[in-house]
Amino acid sequence: MQHLAGKRKLWFAISAGMLVPCILALIVWGLSFGIDFTGGSAWEVQYDRTVNTEDIASVLAENGRAEATVQQVGDSDEHRYLIRLGELQEGSAEKDTLSDALGSLGTLDPAGEALETVGASVGNSIRDRSVLAVVAASVGILLFIAFAFRNTQNPLLYGVCAIVAMLHDAVFVLGVFAILGRFLEVEVDALFITALLTIIGFSVHDTIVVFDRIRENLKLNPDDSFEEIVNYSIGQTLVRSLNTSITVVITLLALLLFGGSTTREFILALLIGIVIGTYSSIFNASQLLVAWDYGEVQGLWRRFRRTGRRSDHEPSVTEA
Repeated sequence: MQHLAGKRKLWFAISAGMLVPCILALIVWGLSFGIDFTGGSAWEVQYDRTVNTEDIASVLAENGRAEATVQQVGDSDEHRYLIRLGELQEGSAEKDTLSDALGSLGTLDPAGEALETVGASVGNSIRDRSVLAVVAASVGILLFIAFAFRNTQNPLLYGVCAIVAMLHDAVFVLGVFAILGRFLEVEVDALFITALLTIIGFSVHDTIVVFDRIRENLKLNPDDSFEEIVNYSIGQTLVRSLNTSITVVITLLALLLFGGSTTREFILALLIGIVIGTYSSIFNASQLLVAWDYGEVQGLWRRFRRTGRRSDHEPSVTEA
């Protein structure tokens, strides 16, 4: 473990390699939002036998619901199907008409039917409040860490590094779900925001454990270099962090494999977030502290500014 901080450029490169496709996916495809954010209805029906999803979609299209998407959920022997479409009110004449049309494909089980409807205005409100919740959590974490490490030389820096690592985890999870939404039609709902906030909390918790050990070692070994102290601290907390993460990952894998379909995306988001959060706490947050202490971050920023100024003053082809 004594060379972990010395290889910080490698860890940063690995993080950049993981984040670039995620950021591109978010820019090009974006997230596939569920009805919690866009408004609409999720209608679950159950047949007495297996029915082709394309046949269900065709029947709905013939009855004025061409926008509907259909997917089979649960175990194959349960014959349950989830229909996503525009707003459909319970007890309306249209719903009765659609139910009769779907009944032509097989016998519907009334006990297996469920309809959830969210209005467009409610969906927009949920989306706005979700963004606000993430921002509020980030600000609160920054202030708390700055207060907790107020006796260090630069307490705000610890908070900033924790926030950067946290954003690294959040962007990675969002990017993975943008890719899954593009190719596997995985949608983001309000439960996903709950998972994202949980990931943020776990990531910061794991980071604080390492930071706290760094703070203690700074007092115990004042003559050692900061890089050496970070290496000591990571070595002292690595086993604990890995043990905690592995036990959580095993539990989440069990839930993902044997749990219900309604929480599958929620569990998947948590699983991805826990793994990437463990990585960022060890290989990003603490390494950023070292990079700042050695002036590498400031030097990179100065080179970036000089490059920007040169490009602003370069003459164009016509001027030359």
